Amino acid sequence: MTDAPEPDEAAPTGPTLVFEGQAAPHSLLEDVLGILTGTFLASLGLMLLQASASVTGGTAGLALIVDYATDLPFWLVFAIVNLPFAALAIWQKGWDFTIRSAVSIALVSGFSVVHHAFFQIAAIDPVYGTLGGNVLAGVGLLILFRHRASLGGVNVIALVLQERAGIRAGWTQMAFDVLIIVAGLLVVPWPNVILSAVGAVVLSLILALNHRPGRYIGH
Repeated sequence: MTDAPEPDEAAPTGPTLVFEGQAAPHSLLEDVLGILTGTFLASLGLMLLQASASVTGGTAGLALIVDYATDLPFWLVFAIVNLPFAALAIWQKGWDFTIRSAVSIALVSGFSVVHHAFFQIAAIDPVYGTLGGNVLAGVGLLILFRHRASLGGVNVIALVLQERAGIRAGWTQMAFDVLIIVAGLLVVPWPNVILSAVGAVVLSLILALNHRPGRYIGH
């Protein structure tokens, strides 16, 4: 056995700086890298959902439904669907959040084009694609939330309700997702809709369990 360390050499017994209440805010570089990472993961998750003929909640789900029903590309529909929520974001969250979210929406649209150009999916198991796609999208959204951004639409409403009423963003997201996924019955078979509902629950749980007031101190 080794001798006990001297008092000045002992490991700190309290929480380390990263868990203290006075954490340093994210730097500009950290925000840029965080938003790039979050949008890349979210867009890749949406591509897996699209390849699985599944839907999801939020404006992404609406964009997928329109994409299945028309010849319009997903990237264009996703950008257009989010436009009406810009005024809400400016009013309730301010310009900083709105600009970050607008950039995130544009990046998801751009990354979707990149994925389709360089990552061709010939076949995918729908269970794997749906669940894996929602996990990737959920983690991507979580990263964006932590860098004061979102993918617009329901994300904005969910964050506003969490801040104003204390309702967790994940639960609000889940309520809207149910309505949007049910609308998916118009364009995809009911087994895909049921699988999509399970995937949306997975996504919402990722947000509800990880994005809670007071849990994450970086800002």
